[in-house]
Amino acid sequence: MLVDNITLTIVAGNGGNGSAHFRRDARTSRGGPDGGNGGNGGDISFIGSHNITDLREFRYKKEITAENGVDGTGDNKFGRNAPNITIQIPLGTKITDVKSGRVYEITDSKYSMLFARGGQGGRGNTEFKTATNQTPTNFEKGTPGERKELLLELRLIAQIGLIGLPNAGKSSILSMLTKATPKIGAYPFTTLEPNIGMLGTYAIADIPGLIEGASKGKGLGTDFLRHIQKTKILLHCIDLTNTAPKKTYDTVRKEFEIFDSSLLTKPEYILLTKTDLVTPAIITKTTNFFTKLGKNVLTCSIYDPASIDSLKKILVDLLEKSKRP
Repeated sequence: MLVDNITLTIVAGNGGNGSAHFRRDARTSRGGPDGGNGGNGGDISFIGSHNITDLREFRYKKEITAENGVDGTGDNKFGRNAPNITIQIPLGTKITDVKSGRVYEITDSKYSMLFARGGQGGRGNTEFKTATNQTPTNFEKGTPGERKELLLELRLIAQIGLIGLPNAGKSSILSMLTKATPKIGAYPFTTLEPNIGMLGTYAIADIPGLIEGASKGKGLGTDFLRHIQKTKILLHCIDLTNTAPKKTYDTVRKEFEIFDSSLLTKPEYILLTKTDLVTPAIITKTTNFFTKLGKNVLTCSIYDPASIDSLKKILVDLLEKSKRP
């Protein structure tokens, strides 16, 4: 389970002040009221995002403030409305209003949810002109924007865990299967904490590369293994350019056995990655090897869209079947 809690203060913009102004120009020395209205302050809303990692963006950014509306001016010029702010947060994030105790959950990636309304712009003196008062001097100040303290909590269990040794292509696969944007690099330990993306309504976690000794804490291994305990299906990624695929596979399985033998009973599929870098003969040989061991074998390359589309369909089918009694 990926758990992240962030306390965030949001402050909507204040409304701009109305203007108390009278028309003055070369032809008119004492004209009527022409003070414009102030603009509205910016709203702050939240919307769900499929790019799920955690709420790290707000670890050091504890307050978000929208702009204020612009004051009105003479010549009946209205102040500009401030731009609204829409904050993207992971789908499934629970938001608690600290003061009221009300709880919301962000479940939509198309429509935003308003949390702090900007202040209304004040009226200029033009708005106060009447038949009996042709020269009003009164105007309105803009109202303040809402200020709220929120607790953002993300609790997400990934149905599929991408596992394997470092540099097996897990992050690249995640980025192709979902809209997640994990850090990707051609060196071990690019991923230092699980990244999660959404395949439709299903969460997939890229579990950081496991190494020999992970069950004893080497390479932060025990932290990574705890994430695997929560998943329903394991997708064991093995780089086809690796000349010892059996040893690669056994290394991870051995760490499972030491840490929690129940991990060995989870539904598992072998995913042979980087098919674009090897010959068809190697693909066939490696596939046959794991098949003879009784393993379900899949293959793909991030440079082969057809293989990624096929993998998506297979995974969704597997997850749909896992929901059935």
